[in-house]
Amino acid sequence: MDTYLETERLALRRFTADDADLLIELDSDPAVMRYLTGGNPTAPELVRERYLPNILAGYEKWDGDLGLFAAHEKDGGEFIGWFILRPEPEGPLDEVELGYRLRQAAWGKGYATEGSRALLGKAFTELGVRTVWAETMSVNHGSRNIMEKLHMTLADTIPTPPDMEMVEGSEFGGVRYEITKEQWAQR
Repeated sequence: MDTYLETERLALRRFTADDADLLIELDSDPAVMRYLTGGNPTAPELVRERYLPNILAGYEKWDGDLGLFAAHEKDGGEFIGWFILRPEPEGPLDEVELGYRLRQAAWGKGYATEGSRALLGKAFTELGVRTVWAETMSVNHGSRNIMEKLHMTLADTIPTPPDMEMVEGSEFGGVRYEITKEQWAQR
């Protein structure tokens, strides 16, 4: 496995063209997709024909330093989901999004915090990142708690995108959290 980043319990790697089934399985769980699509699964052909090719193209665009990374338990190698550390499509490389999507079996084990904390460290010490941001729905208290554990601060409220208006709690909009390199260094 070509490891991108390791934590105490996790190994993150770049996705490959052979990983479509991992993404399809993850996105087929209604609980995982609750705050993204209202629980509707992502169509397998969409994963194979658009999402995975876009993930792979991101590695080319950002020299493998930024993108979406498969997360596996170091003990046993089980796929638990993915983490993201990447800029907006045409955004500056020193302002990146942090995110994650984990299988239900990995919930409540501290993996989202552990993986995110390690990515923040890499972003600020190795990749020249100045600001990291994360967004979620206002009602997604689990993700908001993780952002706060990472010492990210609530920066803004955001409207619900039109394609997410069917999601439970969409009427409350979303939130954006941020942390700068300086804030991270002072934590």
